[in-house]
Amino acid sequence: MSGSQPLERIAFLGDYLPRQCGIATFTHDLCESIATAAPESKCYVGAVNDRPEGYDYAARVQFELQEKELDSYRRAADFLNLNNADVLCVQHEFGIYGGPAGSHLLGLLKEVRMPVVTTLHTILQNPNAAQRKVMETLTTRSDRLVVMAKKGAEILRETYAVPEEKIDLIPHGIPDVEFADSSSYKAQFGAEGKKVLLTFGLIGPGKGIEHAISALPEIVRQHPDVVYLILGATHPNLLENEGESYRLGLTRLAENIGVKEHVIFHNRFVSLDDLKEFIGAADIYLTPYLNEAQITSGALAYVFGAGKAVVSTPYWHAKELLEDGRGVLVPFNDSGAIADGVCGLLDDPARMEEIRKTAYAMGREMIWPAVANRYLESFRHARSDYDTPARAAFADWTLKSRPEALPPTRLDHVVRMSDGTGIFQHAIFNVPNFHEGYCTDDNARAFILCNLLDELGGQPPSISLNKLATSYLAFLAAALDYDSGRFRNFMSHGRLWLEDFGSEDSHGRALWAAGTGAGRSRDEGHRNLCAQLFENGLAAVESFTSPRAWAFTLLGIHEYLRHFSCGPAIEAMRSDLTKRLIKGFHQYSTDDWPWFEESLTYDNARLSQALILSGQWMPHPEAIEIGLKSLSWLASLQTTQSGAFRPIGSDGFYPRGGHRADFDQQPLEAQAMVAASQEAFRATQDDAWATEAKRAFEWFLGRNDLGLPIYDFTSGGCGDGLHSDRVNENQGAESTLAFHLALAEMSAAEQLVSDPLRNS
Repeated sequence: MSGSQPLERIAFLGDYLPRQCGIATFTHDLCESIATAAPESKCYVGAVNDRPEGYDYAARVQFELQEKELDSYRRAADFLNLNNADVLCVQHEFGIYGGPAGSHLLGLLKEVRMPVVTTLHTILQNPNAAQRKVMETLTTRSDRLVVMAKKGAEILRETYAVPEEKIDLIPHGIPDVEFADSSSYKAQFGAEGKKVLLTFGLIGPGKGIEHAISALPEIVRQHPDVVYLILGATHPNLLENEGESYRLGLTRLAENIGVKEHVIFHNRFVSLDDLKEFIGAADIYLTPYLNEAQITSGALAYVFGAGKAVVSTPYWHAKELLEDGRGVLVPFNDSGAIADGVCGLLDDPARMEEIRKTAYAMGREMIWPAVANRYLESFRHARSDYDTPARAAFADWTLKSRPEALPPTRLDHVVRMSDGTGIFQHAIFNVPNFHEGYCTDDNARAFILCNLLDELGGQPPSISLNKLATSYLAFLAAALDYDSGRFRNFMSHGRLWLEDFGSEDSHGRALWAAGTGAGRSRDEGHRNLCAQLFENGLAAVESFTSPRAWAFTLLGIHEYLRHFSCGPAIEAMRSDLTKRLIKGFHQYSTDDWPWFEESLTYDNARLSQALILSGQWMPHPEAIEIGLKSLSWLASLQTTQSGAFRPIGSDGFYPRGGHRADFDQQPLEAQAMVAASQEAFRATQDDAWATEAKRAFEWFLGRNDLGLPIYDFTSGGCGDGLHSDRVNENQGAESTLAFHLALAEMSAAEQLVSDPLRNS
């Protein structure tokens, strides 16, 4: 494919206006400037939505994808392939794509059949494991990588081993404005005769605005005519989680230190035309950011290129732009230094004018027409280097390379089965059975599900996972008797406990749920309460004799350790329970019965799963070996001649030396096999385990002895089992939750960071 051929179709991917964020503005401005610079090319956009209803986009947006829905990324890839885009320009920021560290994007890049040029808006020098994997995959999948600062190129080379020849250094684009005196703009803001300090952009704690406000008393003492204009809306994510607490803290600070008459908040997201007016009115721009590791700042680029004097902390982009006297750099978290920097400029107008002229001259290389031409060079370079042979858009659409999509999550029946107390145990058909009341087992399962789904994202706004999780967690909190350290299990519809303490297995399952909330919940209150429940209920397990309770507790321990440290008591319990399971295996295991007990009963695969998990993280090689061996044997028993999943039936189970029950098959067994097989895959990277998980999951969908779906696609519920002649039509909590937990496990497996490269 020759780079000299015209670029007929150029596609852009990222957030897009009117969504209010810096990436949206950048994508819009880049696309429009390239469309102007290359009128022979058709430029169109794929917009990433952070809400189901999307936005009122302009005609330039030809397709949309939902941030947290992995399948929408595949559909977007199909659109790009079908429309034969000549090049795809991706805007990358970890937070704008779904999946761990934004890994959903990799699913799209795996599928597209055109050269990819990726603009990196954030480049982490010290990434965590997920971020590193995403970046390594992203840099491999991209034909060219655009950075906006020399430091970005340095990090790509040194941290991610990206070859120099693959990197293009192109500055952040800026609008072309005249070099003008600020006084001509001030009247419209009522700032005539004032010296205007400006900070703009989405407002949040990382901007360090509190240090700039704290500098004002000294600045005002020397220059009483100073006003500080803080322009921008609170960041939408911050607004959703914390409201206006940061902005209110800033206003209280200004009042407390006596400078409220010198601070102006303009709380809105402004258009480019309005922004030019605000920048024009500024005398000095302040960026008191707190974190050095910011590789680019669009706000800084705008004001610098407009010829404004800048006082900034030395984050990477600022240090690079303002060095050699092109601005004033001050230490982080130092309001005194900010005051000195501002007053030094105001005291020396000639110096400030020289800085302004130098910045403006350098900014001519950053205006959008110049930047657009640089991008077009990068696109042509990527196209000339693109060495993937031309293929039909859908050439790889086989079931092997593109497995059938998972069903969408539909929580209608889970919601129907729940009230303010918790989730009901049983149903008559798809109607909650009040007579049977509630149990800790099912509320534990439901709480685990809410946490898994919250991590996966993409749930409809009509479903409040936090509200559901709060009810289930409140039930678990009420279930724990702090005096005995034991969880009760059964509660009547009238909210009366029916026992002093529940079974060992229900206690273990409650610990598993508490550990999950402690390790995964984004709600701090939930997380802390779960840690309290877990720590108060753990000691009781020492006297337990049930292998399943041991296994459930081990699963809970590892969930808890996602967030909290492993203290001596937890470490001792994990070691002891692991040893107990291994001892049980050695006691009962023979060549033809490699198992932990004399019978196969219920939730069998959890015993193997717990050993595989503990074996990986303790580490304990023998635990992994036994876990895999026992799970492999269990899988062989639970397979029909046609290859379908057939769990051990609950109508008699399977005693050693006796006859196995083929029915009644329980959803709980399919769910346990899905989870254990996925854990085995994570431990071994053996595709056979991913296949085993898929086989067990398909039992719900009709790949079973009767060829009938157990899951009800219309209600979102799941039948209570498979009999020899029919599906049990009652859709109780255990069965419905088993399906949704299995679906969540399968969805999480799709989101593995390593998955997009596995079939490369």
